[in-house]
Order: sequence, then structure tokens, then C-alpha cells
Amino acid sequence: MSMEVTAWNQLYSMNNQQERRRISKATLRRVWGFARPHRRRLALFLALSVVTAALAVAPPVLAGRVLDAIGAGEPISVVVGLAGLIAGLALAEAGIGLVARWLSAGLGEGLIVDLRVAVFDHVQRMPVAFFTRTRTGALVSRLNNDVIGAQRAFTDTLSGVVGNVVTLVLAVTVMISLSWQITLLALLLLPVFVLPARRMGVRIARLRREAADHNAAMATQMTERFSAPGATLVKLFGRPARESAEFAARVRRVRDIGVRTAMTQSAFVTALTLVSSLALALVYGLGGFYALAGRLDAGSVVALALLITRLYSPLTALASARVDVMSALVSFERVFEVLDLEPLIKDKPGARAVPDGPVSVEFDDVRFAYPAADKVSLASLEEVAALDTRGGVEVLRGVSFTAAPGRMVALVGSSGAGKSTIAQLIPRLYDVDAGAVRIGGVDVRDLAADSIRETLGMVTQDGHLFHDTIRNNLLFVRPDAAEDELWDALRRARLGVLIESLPDGLDTVVGERGYRLSGGERQRLTIARLLLARSRVVILDEATAALDSTNEAAVQEALAEALAGRTAVVIAHRLSTVRAADLILVVEDGRVVERGTHAELLAAGGRYEELYRTQFAEPAVAA
Repeated sequence: MSMEVTAWNQLYSMNNQQERRRISKATLRRVWGFARPHRRRLALFLALSVVTAALAVAPPVLAGRVLDAIGAGEPISVVVGLAGLIAGLALAEAGIGLVARWLSAGLGEGLIVDLRVAVFDHVQRMPVAFFTRTRTGALVSRLNNDVIGAQRAFTDTLSGVVGNVVTLVLAVTVMISLSWQITLLALLLLPVFVLPARRMGVRIARLRREAADHNAAMATQMTERFSAPGATLVKLFGRPARESAEFAARVRRVRDIGVRTAMTQSAFVTALTLVSSLALALVYGLGGFYALAGRLDAGSVVALALLITRLYSPLTALASARVDVMSALVSFERVFEVLDLEPLIKDKPGARAVPDGPVSVEFDDVRFAYPAADKVSLASLEEVAALDTRGGVEVLRGVSFTAAPGRMVALVGSSGAGKSTIAQLIPRLYDVDAGAVRIGGVDVRDLAADSIRETLGMVTQDGHLFHDTIRNNLLFVRPDAAEDELWDALRRARLGVLIESLPDGLDTVVGERGYRLSGGERQRLTIARLLLARSRVVILDEATAALDSTNEAAVQEALAEALAGRTAVVIAHRLSTVRAADLILVVEDGRVVERGTHAELLAAGGRYEELYRTQFAEPAVAA
């Protein structure tokens, strides 16, 4: 490796400096836990790294021997033999290097798979509260940047340390055997090579952090403005000139930082290249003096000059080894930080399945408060200095009701009264703080999560769809569904004619969150998904709130199909949609304040009658 390349590597290594911190033994044990399945590959990889390092020291010595053989007038066979040996070592080094690289790639990619799967599976077990607080970009960064940073601990840092130690020991040993004076001179020049790298590295790291902040701000601005709802908001209320000016200012700042960084790097590398040239000049000068004085062979001078690069490269790399190790361990710790978040919702040992047949839904004196941030999130994932540790405010206060098998219970009331919270407790997106939620007479905390998912189906107000085809959005709930079952669900959801008219039919991509479809079409597609799932319990959370009267009528027809013969809990803002409910609950301030049928509640003249009168009162006519 040339001195210039070494300078660049050293500089980039210094760019990633972390604050000095102690290496946790617990972290190292966990790291080894991920490495253990790959230990054989890792051991072979390290062994080949040692062999490669040893082979790198031999060519300079042989080159010097060739020069001595020529000067001594030895037979041509000796020179050719030495040249052949150098070529053979080069071939061996290249071949072993390729095998080591193959092992390294397999080890690194295998570790990435293990870490990413572990984080992905763990995150899937986190409660909904985790996702409502976490910034998606910060979480994705753990699966990408931090996982790759952790992987480098094995593929780069570990092998680099082992290989550099071997190279350094062999190079110093050979150089001392040739001339201890020149070796000492080379070592004395090391601080001139390393110390500027540390100072420049800190300066460039500061510039890069500033550039990273501006790039992050640009990425956030682009992500928010380029999404369908964000773009719509900007077009409706935004000021394009101001948006452009803010973006341009950040871009220009990144440009200025880039120029300063490039000039600093170039000046640094130029200076270190000059130092390396001076070092070689001194070696040749002192070595030549010794050679002319008869104290050193000419071949030894050449060997020493060539070994200089074998000396400086590992020395400078080892000088930053601690930084590399700590950077890798920090990446591991950031991954472990996510894995250490304890999921609030877990299956009990021996969790049961929901009983067969029609099932009831029962709330028994349920009390609930959303968990505090420190129970479900991380400050680094929310991108705040510290999490709010205050306890949650109780939002449900002694809620009790029963939805009998095949019956519909409707929840109505003011916004923020706790209706959606009740709906989220049924599929066990959260656990109650007191009381119990039962499905088929069994506490949901005693039921297996898979069984609950197979029993319940839910349609929410936003009707979320994945950026995928209509087919795959439907198959998400039943991967084994046949083609005719997909079309049957679409026709029952009053979408069959529309989908048949599309050029790609079921293979039409719906766009991000389904924005290529209208609001009514999107809702009917989520209902088709519900119909395909064949859920025994249906939960509708404001499923028609955002629709116009025409779309609402079509969706109501589809809902009638979805609710037929099923136990249903329906949250509705429009009271016209719940008149036929078997039981209507009026929820206010986390409590059920009224219950009964539509007619009974109107006759009672309470809160329900007030809500009904407000919605259906005829507007006053001006005189």
C-alpha cells in the first residue's frame, strides 16, 4: 500500500472518531453471541489474513536479494529463481486474498442478515405506541447504517488489526536485522505522519457532521414534501418561493462545506505524501552512505526502502484501531438498544386459541392509560434529548359492555372520548391496566396473538394500503386465497366492476398508502380485504367518516356484507350509520354514560338525543 493511500485511509478513519468510552464486557459477549454461528468462517478468515500479511513482507526482502545477486555477478539461474519466487508469492497473495475476501463477504453479509432479521422481528413485536412515537427514518437507520457499521467490526476492523500486527512485527523484525539505525529513523518519523492525521481528522469530522445535519434536513424536507399528502398541503397552503429558498440555502451550505473538506483533505494528503517522500530520501541517503562505507549491502537499502511502506501502513492503521473498534461497538450498542426494548405485549406460556364458532366481545370494568414514553420508546429514535417519563393519563374509566355473538355494538360520542382506544384494546394492540377484555369468554391476555389476528378484522378511517398491487394488498390477510376468492371479495365490496375496467386488473399498483385510488375506493378495498379474511369479529373505526354521501352509500353496502352474521363493534361519528345497532353506547370522558337502542336513547332525551338533534336539526331559514 502506498504512503498516499495510507494517508487517505488514516484520514477517513479519523473522520469517524467517537468519544472515548469504555468497552463494555456485556456488549462484547453479545457481539460474540452473533458471531458464534460464523466462528469457523471467522477463524479461517483471520488465519488467511495472517498468511496474507506475512506474504506481504517477503517481496521487499527478495527484491533486495535480487539486487545483491546482480551486483555479485551470481548465476542467471539465481536471479531468475528469485524473480520466480517473487512472482509465486504475488500469485499466492492474490489467490489467498480472493479467498479471504470471499470469506469476508460471506461473514459480513451473514452477520447483516442475522442482525437485520433480529431487529425486524423484534420491532414487529413492539406495541403500536412504539410506532406512534418513533421517527421512521431513525428506526430504518438502525437496520441499515448501524447494522453495516457493526458488520465492519468483523470484516474490516478485526482482520485489519490482526493483519497489521503481523505485518508490523515481521517488518520491524526484518528491518532491524538489516539496519537498526534506519529502522529507528523510520519510527522517529511516525509522529510526523500520525499526529497531523488526528488533528485534521477532528476538523474534517466536524465539517462532515455539519454537512450530515444539513443533508438530513434536506432529506426530511424532500420526504415530507414529496409524499402525496405533503405535496398536496404545499400546493394548497405552501409558499413555493420560500420552500425553494430554504432548500437552496441548505444545498449551498453543503456545497461550501464540501469545498472546504476537499481542500483540507488535499492539503493533508499532500503534506503526508511529502513526508513519505522525505522519509524515503532519508532512507536512501543514510542507506547509501552505509552501503558506500561497506556497512550495508545495496540490496538491503532497497529492501529497507520498500519495507518503509510495510511499516507505516500498519502503524498508522493500528494508531486508529481503537477508534475503529469503538465505532463498530457503538453501532452494535445502537442495534442492541433497540433489541433491549421490552415488548409490552407478549404471549403467555401456553396461550390458548380463540374458541371455535361465533364469539362474543366483553369489556369488564376496563381502565386504561397509554404507556409513558420511557416504557415504549428511545430518545434516539424520537430524536429528542430525553424522553418524557411522566405516567400516562387514564383515558378509560371503568368501561363495561358485551357484544353478543353475531350482534352489533356501536360506540358514539365526542372526539377524544375514548372510542378508538376501546377498539384498539380488542385486538390487544395495548393491554388494559385494570379489568379485562374477553373474546369468546377468554381474557385476550390468555389468548395467542396469532389466534386473535385470525379472529378479528378491522377497518380504520384512513384505510391504509401498501404501495403494492391490489392482488398483494388482498393476499396480505390470506396468502393462500384463490383468484376467484379475490374477485368474490371485490364484488361483495362493490369494487369488482372498477377493478375489471383497469388495464392491469388485480396487478394494478395502488400507490403509496393507496393514493392512486379515491377515498371511497380505498375504503372498499380495505373492506374487500376484511371480507377475504373471513373474520368472526369485525371492528369498524370511523370507516365512513371521510366519505361523501355517494361513496358512503357504496361503502355502507359493502359493510353490510362484511357485518352479516358477525360480531361487530362499530365506532361512528355519523349516527345515521348505527341506527340498526343492537346496542348503542355513548362514551364521554372515558366512561359509558348511556346505553340502549336508537329508539330507547332518543326517548331518554340524554346525550345521544343531543348528538342526534345536533346532526339532524334542520337549518334555520332566514326571514
